[in-house]
Amino acid sequence: MNISSKKINPLRRFKKSSIILQILYHASKKPIYGSWIKKELEIHGYHISDGNLYPWLNRLTYSGLLSLEKKNVRGKIRKYYSITEEGKNHFEKIKEYLKELYDEVIKGI
Repeated sequence: MNISSKKINPLRRFKKSSIILQILYHASKKPIYGSWIKKELEIHGYHISDGNLYPWLNRLTYSGLLSLEKKNVRGKIRKYYSITEEGKNHFEKIKEYLKELYDEVIKGI
């Protein structure tokens, strides 16, 4: 493998990681479903395909950070995701880390 195939784009990496934070944030406010969170993410400049979004939602659920409830909406089953207690704990730790990072990098504290 040559060195050029190992290049990274720091902004792209950061944005990908922050999608998880956005999902946890919105799921902490109210139950969310895939197409709604996809539109919400697009408002903030995140363009994510269904092929990436739904596996992330599934991994967050499998990891115990989100819970899943299926509801019949106009004859179709819609999956609603809510944050769990474990998800809330992780979300709070992430927020503490972000605050520390913000204070150091943005405020220069």
